[in-house]
Amino acid sequence: MIKEVTTKSDWNEVINRIGNYDFYHTYDYHSISKGENEQSILLVFNDDTKVIALPLVLRPIKNTPYCDFTSVYGYSGPLTNITDTEYDYSIFQSKLNAYFKEKGIISVFSRLHPYIEQDAILNSLGDVINLGKVVNIDVSIPAEESRRAYGKSNKNQVNKLRRQCTVHKAETKEDILEFVDIYHENMRRLDAEAYYFFDKKYFLNFMEIEDFKTDILLVKDNETDTYIAGSMFVKTNNIVQFHLSGTRTDYLRMKPSKLFLDEMRLEATEAGFTYFNLGGGLGSQEDSLFNFKASFSKDFKIFKVWKYVVNQNIYDELSANAKDSGFFPKYREGQH
Repeated sequence: MIKEVTTKSDWNEVINRIGNYDFYHTYDYHSISKGENEQSILLVFNDDTKVIALPLVLRPIKNTPYCDFTSVYGYSGPLTNITDTEYDYSIFQSKLNAYFKEKGIISVFSRLHPYIEQDAILNSLGDVINLGKVVNIDVSIPAEESRRAYGKSNKNQVNKLRRQCTVHKAETKEDILEFVDIYHENMRRLDAEAYYFFDKKYFLNFMEIEDFKTDILLVKDNETDTYIAGSMFVKTNNIVQFHLSGTRTDYLRMKPSKLFLDEMRLEATEAGFTYFNLGGGLGSQEDSLFNFKASFSKDFKIFKVWKYVVNQNIYDELSANAKDSGFFPKYREGQH
């Protein structure tokens, strides 16, 4: 059967037993990410010593007796300690489907993790869809070797930035709030959706979490003694994630973000990490953002999402008046 895990101690026990997880799978990240009236649940299936765990966020569907599941912002999806490539996941899939139906779940959506094999766990439930590439810097190799993948202009710009700027690791509340200000300025310039304007409390809480390590690197312009860019990097097990970042508008032409990425590449290599995920382009497109990241490495992974309609009849009823924009689930178009 499928067990619902909602307490931190039980949640941590499960993912630690599995071992191969990222911060997006943790209880604390779910706690600071879920919205009002939403509940974080880790769905757990046990088969003797084998474990499958699926972290999701339960959301009521307004003005109905139904609910749906979604995933937190970032790279989530199922985890397992099963290494047998011939393992039959059909019993898990059957139990999970029965759980969804009993719970009145209409649809399930989850972003998947490009560095964790998840397809086989989900392969007969809905659709796993390739959205695009993300960029990995292989930090398991010597730093001078990973630097060889940089484009020529990229190397020159990083060298110039190291002469013009200093990288500072945020240590105080004031440092964190300086980063928040830079991040919010960046989001305003991009005319980002309200969803991306995390408040100050979110960042301060994030930095207090002990289940994973978060570094904020700030870039200071030596000439003006001004912090001009910054980024959050989250370290879990063997992965470093490039999480949230920003650059002051007046300093965009300097491209200071190249410096904090290069600095974290060196730190991650020194600390013995395997992957440094830079992510992909906006909406998973191979756009200017993707090309910027690809100037650091040509080691690409595939980002996928899982879409599953559990109850097609109710899904169609709820979606009857929705625009066909490709958003999933269709009935939540305009609510995100």
